[in-house]
Amino acid sequence: MLEKFKKLYNEVVIPHLKENFKYQNIQEIPKIKKIQINRGLGIAAQNTKVLKKSIEEFRAITGQNPVVTKAKQSIAGFKVREKMELGITITLRGEKMYSFLDRLINLALPRIRDFQGLKDGFDGRGNYTFGITEQIIFPEIEIDKVNRISGMDITFVTSANTDKECKSLLQSFGMPFKK
Repeated sequence: MLEKFKKLYNEVVIPHLKENFKYQNIQEIPKIKKIQINRGLGIAAQNTKVLKKSIEEFRAITGQNPVVTKAKQSIAGFKVREKMELGITITLRGEKMYSFLDRLINLALPRIRDFQGLKDGFDGRGNYTFGITEQIIFPEIEIDKVNRISGMDITFVTSANTDKECKSLLQSFGMPFKK
């Protein structure tokens, strides 16, 4: 998988970015550094079945164990106590990152109902975030075993300096943005 994306990066992405942005040095050309996947469970995380099911789903989707995130401070209005488990997160790098990217672009996103492309969710520093409302778009998730439909946020952290560079990089990899 890694070799496929290295070949794509060298043969398609680099020439496309060089042509559009006039880089003087090969090291200036942006790369995808990591992919961060998060799911906030809120109070539902107190139900151990919901937390365990979410961990199993993330493990199936990414092939990696998620980290359980905990509250840093108590907030009485939200009934949150310090060190209460509130969500899960995974950071993908290297081969697992490219494997997930391939499955996301070619398998999961086309399974979204009435999919017209991804909206702009750039942060101004060359990173891109979007949300998925249903985990069942991933083929690894068995629909019959899903108790609760829940989404996730996916963030692409790149070495790009601007949103335009980031969008061009992700489009070169095949990310389907709205026109």
